[in-house]
Amino acid sequence: MEYVSRISKLLKNNDGLITTAEIVREGISKPSFYEYARKENLINVAHGIYVAQDAWQDTSYILHLRYPNAVFSHEEALYLNNLTDREPTNNVLTFKTGYNPSRLTQKGIKVYTIKTELLDVGKVMLKTSFGNKVPSYNLERTICDIVRSRSTIEIQDYQTAIRTYVKRKDRNLGLLLEYAKLFHIEKLIRQYIEVMA
Repeated sequence: MEYVSRISKLLKNNDGLITTAEIVREGISKPSFYEYARKENLINVAHGIYVAQDAWQDTSYILHLRYPNAVFSHEEALYLNNLTDREPTNNVLTFKTGYNPSRLTQKGIKVYTIKTELLDVGKVMLKTSFGNKVPSYNLERTICDIVRSRSTIEIQDYQTAIRTYVKRKDRNLGLLLEYAKLFHIEKLIRQYIEVMA
């Protein structure tokens, strides 16, 4: 039963979250893990993802494990980049075009799609409020995304984000304009920067 202490240690090191992929990598059999999960009342939050009863669930990190090719964007990227202090009520993910979002939208997750070649533009790893790293867009890509989707973003969030971005010392206006060209919103971005600066 030496696997019990190994699983317990993995759970402790991962803040109460474990995946069957990690178990397999550790050389522990799935049946042994499932027996442990049943005895310890682990919660199966998604396919192959389990959390301890007393663990705080980092829904963004769980979504990242479940959908590793998706990128957190728009309102969620605003929050992860500290462009707003309001945590989004729903998770927001961007997938490459062709992904069917119906299962996620039924769960209240906001989904955007974009051409494959633009999916990774500005992609970085940022920490959630729980300290887990997830793929998100950087400051400049996030500003481009909210400008492109301004009709679906709350006006207060939209204006606060742009004002906050313009005041940030770590902003990169050259990169913002480079991205704006890629997304065909350069004229609009220049207008916002002139008004806010």
